[in-house]
Amino acid sequence: MAALLFAAAPLYALDNGVARTPPMGWNSWNKFACDVSEKLVRGAAESIVSTGMKDAGYEYVVIDDCWQVSRDPQGNIVPDAKRFPSGLKALGDYIHSKGLKFGIYSDAGNGTCQNRPGSRGYEYQDARQYAAWGVDYLKYDWCNHYDTQDARSSYETMRDALAKSRRPILFSICEWGSTKPWLWAGNVGNMWRTTLDVKDIWDGKDKDRGVLQIVDMQDGLESYAGPGHWNDPDMLEVGNGGMTDTEYRSHFSLWCLLAAPLIAGNDLEHMSDATKAILTNKEVIAVDQDPAGMQAKRVRKTGGLEVWVKKMSDGSRAVGLLNRTESEAEITAQWADLGLSEQTQAAVRDLWAHETVGTHQGSYSVKVPSHGTVVIQVMPAVALIR
Repeated sequence: MAALLFAAAPLYALDNGVARTPPMGWNSWNKFACDVSEKLVRGAAESIVSTGMKDAGYEYVVIDDCWQVSRDPQGNIVPDAKRFPSGLKALGDYIHSKGLKFGIYSDAGNGTCQNRPGSRGYEYQDARQYAAWGVDYLKYDWCNHYDTQDARSSYETMRDALAKSRRPILFSICEWGSTKPWLWAGNVGNMWRTTLDVKDIWDGKDKDRGVLQIVDMQDGLESYAGPGHWNDPDMLEVGNGGMTDTEYRSHFSLWCLLAAPLIAGNDLEHMSDATKAILTNKEVIAVDQDPAGMQAKRVRKTGGLEVWVKKMSDGSRAVGLLNRTESEAEITAQWADLGLSEQTQAAVRDLWAHETVGTHQGSYSVKVPSHGTVVIQVMPAVALIR
């Protein structure tokens, strides 16, 4: 059973040298939508450094939709000069001067989701332009495409264009899981969206895409993730106001267990201490960034109480104990569910409390608050792993 729990990730991956661990950064869309500007993006870059997020691993600063307004007579994409008066090359240089990387957005269709110019028919021209601006990350959406336009071939075209630009640019496929990209995108992009956009809500009651609905959609996709190619359950909503801090802690915990890209989407310049503490928890981030690149699998579900497990490169297990119910409840991690012998003596560390909670054999139980997630690392003292 343990062998099935931790099946190896596919061997193929886009060979562009980036995203060996899940990408970490910030994107403008979730909080600011079309209200993007040079000032906003510079401020975000400065905040990533000043808040400790850079030290925690965040590196990409990504401008989402609405930076582009037209094409010139030669077909070159034209940025909004009012919002970005210094130009995108200068903005990219500023981001790089902070020790960070520069990301941008486009679309595989004729227009973006906000009806700005898309890249269809201009893939190679745009890729050359992005490389000249010093772009390190491209989020590539799927709006305004023809019904006959094939997703895989459209994304392969931009992949090839980026490769010809001779700059290593992380390629983020954003077609919302509509064509099951996990089945074909391993050697096309570095990450691919598995769902429609996440909403800043805990539980959409099966109608909206709250955190719980998005998480449920990830179970069963774990074999497709690995170094250089990641399932993407969408950007983080941590700090945007629609959930409690407990729910945001669960949101962040689950994304880390899922080896998901950690792309913050909040107002970095005005975030609370609680939000900063969530986004910069290095012990939980280390679960996400583990070099083995394995995605957690749900191994137990009893009512609204769940156990998720991720095998780590050192042989330990990162375990998420998720309480979806409206009341505090005790949840038990059984060693057998983790692929460990019941006789194994293991040290258990609580990654939110930042403390080792003793050595245990066979199982570990803890009370978990309503809508909370306790993340533990189970570290066998004796190698009795099946």
